[in-house]
Amino acid sequence: MIYSFEPIYDDKSRVLVLGSMASVESLRQGFYYMHPRNRFWPTIARLTGQPTPPTKEGKTQCLLAHGIAVMDILYSCNRSGSLDSAITDAVPNDIERVLRASRIEKIYCNGRKSYAVASKTYPHLEFCYLPSTSPANAGAWDIAPWLEIGRYLIRS
Repeated sequence: MIYSFEPIYDDKSRVLVLGSMASVESLRQGFYYMHPRNRFWPTIARLTGQPTPPTKEGKTQCLLAHGIAVMDILYSCNRSGSLDSAITDAVPNDIERVLRASRIEKIYCNGRKSYAVASKTYPHLEFCYLPSTSPANAGAWDIAPWLEIGRYLIRS
């Protein structure tokens, strides 16, 4: 059984990005989206107009400074490797605790698995599907849908 990280958010967070479950490399490094070919951090850098911070602390501060909350839709699961298609015994995460403690205006799902689990678990909430930033989605990935997040960012 593997477990997700604690969510990153604060009371000023305006947008929530839901992943499915951390990759093997992210679990090894103890932080979100740490596979070197994952496009999440370069996308955040483009959205915020800042270079990708090199440290976990810097990445966290970048997200919070711009009103971006991040968490996985799965609290725990079994999985061999990093592919979402290999997930079994999935237990959803409590995203409503983040919604109650923040100012989330829009919830985005990073990939199909996240969107499917979120929509099924929380049918009363609205989710926006975004193409996965995972390197496993290399051929079909497009940054254009991700740019919509920019409408909700806190600008300094």
